[in-house]
Amino acid sequence: MGILLEIGLVLVIIGVVFTMATRGKNANERETLTERRVEAYMQTIRRERSNPELSAMSDVELRDLLLSSARNLKIETERKTWVLVGIGAVSVVAGFVVANQDGPRGFAIALAIGAVAIYGLNEFWSRRMRDPLVARGIDIERLKVE
Repeated sequence: MGILLEIGLVLVIIGVVFTMATRGKNANERETLTERRVEAYMQTIRRERSNPELSAMSDVELRDLLLSSARNLKIETERKTWVLVGIGAVSVVAGFVVANQDGPRGFAIALAIGAVAIYGLNEFWSRRMRDPLVARGIDIERLKVE
């Protein structure tokens, strides 16, 4: 069982390194797509006029607001992801420590506690990131680039 855990840990590390290496290549494409989505969302806001505050803004103000909101959302999402990956790594290490004393059952319990903590923090931070934008009447799904 220990060898499987080590193989899994190596695969996770390889995945993280690969993700970090390819992130820079996609940055320009993501920026272009974000700008296109902002332009489309601006046209929707102008056409629907459902939010008087956003409709009253000039094009420059609205573009700046939406672009900064999209960038802030991206930065917060990345920060949240790295923190959750770190918590996951700590959970696995804690699982190894507990497994040395209590065996596979202790390892499973430690991982379950880590998974519940990660899930709870993910939900909390996701809502906290979205609340300021929703309060302004900005549709987050229109700004997300995946």
